[in-house]
Amino acid sequence: MKKLKQASCGAVAVLMAACALFAPTGIGMAKSIHPAEAPRASQAPEIMLLEIYKDLRASQLQEAMAKADVLVQAYPNFRVGHLIRGDLLLMHTQPVTQLGAGINAHSDKLKELRDEARVRLQSLMARPDPELAPRSVLQLRADMRHVLVVDAAQSRLYVYQNSNGQLKFVTDYYISQGKLGVDKFREGDQKTPLGVYYITGRVSGPKLPDFYGASALHINYPNEWDRLNGRSGGGIFLHGTPPDSYSRPPLASDGCVVLTNDDLRKLEGTVDIGRTPVVIADRQEFISKAKWDAERFTANRLVESWRADLVSADSKRLLKNYSGKFKSANGEDLMTWYEKDMRALASVVGLSVTLSEVTIFRYPSREDMLVSTFTIESKIGKNRSTQRKRQYWAREGSEWKIIFESMI
Repeated sequence: MKKLKQASCGAVAVLMAACALFAPTGIGMAKSIHPAEAPRASQAPEIMLLEIYKDLRASQLQEAMAKADVLVQAYPNFRVGHLIRGDLLLMHTQPVTQLGAGINAHSDKLKELRDEARVRLQSLMARPDPELAPRSVLQLRADMRHVLVVDAAQSRLYVYQNSNGQLKFVTDYYISQGKLGVDKFREGDQKTPLGVYYITGRVSGPKLPDFYGASALHINYPNEWDRLNGRSGGGIFLHGTPPDSYSRPPLASDGCVVLTNDDLRKLEGTVDIGRTPVVIADRQEFISKAKWDAERFTANRLVESWRADLVSADSKRLLKNYSGKFKSANGEDLMTWYEKDMRALASVVGLSVTLSEVTIFRYPSREDMLVSTFTIESKIGKNRSTQRKRQYWAREGSEWKIIFESMI
């Protein structure tokens, strides 16, 4: 019995070191949570892993072993479960000093399993406080039921519900990303893009190769900002895993965001094609409701100020909203674009403009940029026109300026 207790205590130290059981230092992240507090409605294999850890911490090796048996029986393709179970079997005879000591596998494969075990448990321990909001999402349209927020550093996808304009945490999922990380620039660089995207289509059934798993949700990479900055490629999906694999290591895709098939099926219930944003960041920041409200107010004031200047029929006043670095979708500088596309509208006396269906995001990995999309209804006498416009705002010193604008 003493030998078993020493083995299990050693295992706890291994798990604590491997899983980095501490909250990240990023602003607004939640305190570490006790395994028993983790919700049981989703990510069942991860909850089982947490329960195994809990038993090991209490030196209850037999209980941990029984739960590991249940885990691999329930999810036979979940290789991390077999990794932990192998270590538990070895603990009956000797101390275990590292994750995967009981598994005979190639060193690269073993590293991938260790990385997945660590990332899964670490991200659950550092789950954002539900009272906080993702800073990257400031405003959604009323018909956007949910927004998907990807944190590459945590290998996690968070789902938030749009509840009367407020963001409500729903659930989260483990994800795998590009083999070479994030910040995609070109086709074949094996990186996942960073930005604000939308799910534009779904592929499933016989049209989908087994490699993509149960389904594939297409996102609109490259978006207009990507193209303006020379980013290329395409075919980026949120998709599942092949039938012989439950999940993939944290860095394993060619650029797509990969979930387990079980998680992807659940996620699809929150997705509306064309109306579900996907915000992918290298690291998401979660902030208090008061700070989120203040930043949303500031962003809306920028857009409203632009609207007021547009109807003023004062070109100098309107142009003050734009950056000297402005480029149009066709690569035109500010004055060329203005004379061609805006002067005729902006110089009209009696112009009436109404903005509606506004969305605002803080652009991922860019502290100094906002992207706003809205429907603009213009009236001149009895003539009326409606268009959808998108603006990218960049902070220049103490001011915000439009650096890119286009109709969509």
